[in-house]
Amino acid sequence: MADTVLVFFLHQMVNRHPVQPLVFIDQCEMNSDSKLGKFHFCPISHKKRSHASSALFAYLASPSLSRNHCLLFGSCNCLLLFICLTFLWCLICKVGMDTAAGQSLYPLHRSKTIHLVRHAQGVHNVAGEKNHDAYDSYDYFDANITPLGWEQVGNLRKHVKACGVSKNIELVVVSPLLRTMQTAVGVFGGEAYTVGVTEPPLMIENVRSSDHFAVSSVNCPPFIAVELCREQMGVHPCDKRRTISEYRKMFPAIDFSLIESDEDSLWESDVREKKEEVSARGLKFLEWLWTRKEKEIAVVTHSSFLFNTLAAFGNDCHPDIKSALCDHFANCELRSVVIIDRGMIGSSESTTNYPGKIPQGADVPSDAADKKYAGIRL
Repeated sequence: MADTVLVFFLHQMVNRHPVQPLVFIDQCEMNSDSKLGKFHFCPISHKKRSHASSALFAYLASPSLSRNHCLLFGSCNCLLLFICLTFLWCLICKVGMDTAAGQSLYPLHRSKTIHLVRHAQGVHNVAGEKNHDAYDSYDYFDANITPLGWEQVGNLRKHVKACGVSKNIELVVVSPLLRTMQTAVGVFGGEAYTVGVTEPPLMIENVRSSDHFAVSSVNCPPFIAVELCREQMGVHPCDKRRTISEYRKMFPAIDFSLIESDEDSLWESDVREKKEEVSARGLKFLEWLWTRKEKEIAVVTHSSFLFNTLAAFGNDCHPDIKSALCDHFANCELRSVVIIDRGMIGSSESTTNYPGKIPQGADVPSDAADKKYAGIRL
């Protein structure tokens, strides 16, 4: 029994970090601990560890590893074996580490900047803080944001303009729920809509008795609604959406073309989406982002979706960086991250790289020349 337990422990130890997606923030690697979705990227260091650990476990678990071929029996020999294998594991980790600890380089065109935003305070947030059972009430079906929420939207709008984020965003992706669309339009949309402008408004006046002015779609990026970034679905009516026909009247300039069903066919009254399913959906959403040509994108979504998606990242970073990335979002909080495509999911080409040697000419570097003519000098 002792040998079985030890082998299992070692197998668990050397396989702690499977091949998974990667996100970058402040030049620190963050790798997933769960095999969710198809968005898989693995640093070379983890590939080396994976191969070595697999070989080690294959040996430990092989039939040839018997009482006649190893020293697993006896407390002293077992301890000695454990120490030796632990040392071996440390060497495996050391070999796989990057030369510059905590830093890595990647081609710029294989990355995207994503600005993640949780919606502003909704009426369900206020009710749910007083009594959690309120989340089960149809009084908060497709909850809209509160007057305080609109203040939060206004403050975030001022921030993104002051720091220059708003002028760089090429696309706004939004969850097709009332509170997220109100937030997205209020933060990243145009100014107050003026009657007579030919372009339709992003949001009409006084949506859901909000007493908020209509928002123009002029001088702002395009908006597109995507179901993949919806809140954790099921049971809670606040997370059930209206028909797309209703939304089109409220938000005329938002693109709903990616949503196939007019009715909400994803929300179920008696089944709550599992956290693992939300994480898997989140990774599919990140993969979908790579199909977009835009390089800087704002995503306005929800607390549980963000938490369960981002929890898969940051495990190889300093705890403070992991926390800065993965902690629960406050209402109307914005966090900017860079995601890296290491698996050639995207097909973008660099707009800044330059091939050089135009016009052509001799350009042999000195170190290559030294090697070429070393024999002549001798």
